[in-house]
Amino acid sequence: MKTFRVLRLPCWLFLSLVSSFCAAQTYTVTDLGTVSGMDYSVARAINIVHQVTGASGKSNANLAGVFLYSNGAMTNLGTLGGSSGVGNGINASGQVAGYSQNAQGTYRAFVSNGGTLVDIGDLGGGSAVAYAINDLGQVVGSAVTSGHANHPFLYSNGQMIDLGTLGSPDGNSWWNSAQGINNKGAVTGTSYDADGNFFGFVWSNGTMTKLGTLGGPWSQGYAINNKGKITGLAYTADGNAHAFIRNLRGTMKDLGTFAGKFSTVWGLGINDSGVVVGQSTFQDTYHAFVYSGRKIKDLNTLIPPGSGWELIEAASINNAGEIVGLGMHHGLEHAYLLTPQ
Repeated sequence: MKTFRVLRLPCWLFLSLVSSFCAAQTYTVTDLGTVSGMDYSVARAINIVHQVTGASGKSNANLAGVFLYSNGAMTNLGTLGGSSGVGNGINASGQVAGYSQNAQGTYRAFVSNGGTLVDIGDLGGGSAVAYAINDLGQVVGSAVTSGHANHPFLYSNGQMIDLGTLGSPDGNSWWNSAQGINNKGAVTGTSYDADGNFFGFVWSNGTMTKLGTLGGPWSQGYAINNKGKITGLAYTADGNAHAFIRNLRGTMKDLGTFAGKFSTVWGLGINDSGVVVGQSTFQDTYHAFVYSGRKIKDLNTLIPPGSGWELIEAASINNAGEIVGLGMHHGLEHAYLLTPQ
């Protein structure tokens, strides 16, 4: 008969292992700074090679230009000739997608080519904005049609494609927009339906499908990962709006709230592990959050105490778990990078 020896650990080692296993993920914070001469910056997206894009300016109402943060330095990519611009998405090759005013003051969607922003056109109505880009260089956003309605678009192989809507009447079209795209070309965003209600959608292979809600009347889709999971915001039966994860079977999971008081929660980014980041608000208080391990957590509780940071929004997370967004640092609103420890 075989006998088995029970491994007995010293109490101090056992407690140390349990503590390490149960401890919440923590992060270090890096201030990404601003473009030279500016006071404000906000990060909107991060790729797998730690490059970040967003905007910098005098204030959040005066975003003077698109930035690319790479190898510890922030480069000003400028605009399309106008006074403002924002980088909203970045892929693994470092291509940035976003929108900028041109010399005539019209908002136009762009993709970066090296250090140059390139206008990618519109749907016939003269203006467009881009929100995300995948590793194939496909871009999504919203553009004005020749009929003066906003429609979500997919830009692929040099062509901008109208994705249509969930039945939106033109008078309620301003919120029709594609917000996220994965490497399989699946798109998520928001569209009005024929009754004038707005819903998140997933678009794939030419078909747009309504995402549904958490028991309330409306929803929005913001990001989709390479496994097809979607996050965004959906209204509950009690009138609040919570972040969600929608899986491939179409089931929408309520991510809840934290601290027992944050009633409006936006899911803004999701990585391939299903970790979600975003923003929670209650009255005039805004906090960044992360959802991982079936729990939603205030990111301000996961950074070193005394850091001087108040993290306001988490906009994007990559597959390494790095998070970027907007925070208040010693009285200034700056873009930040969180690195898991």
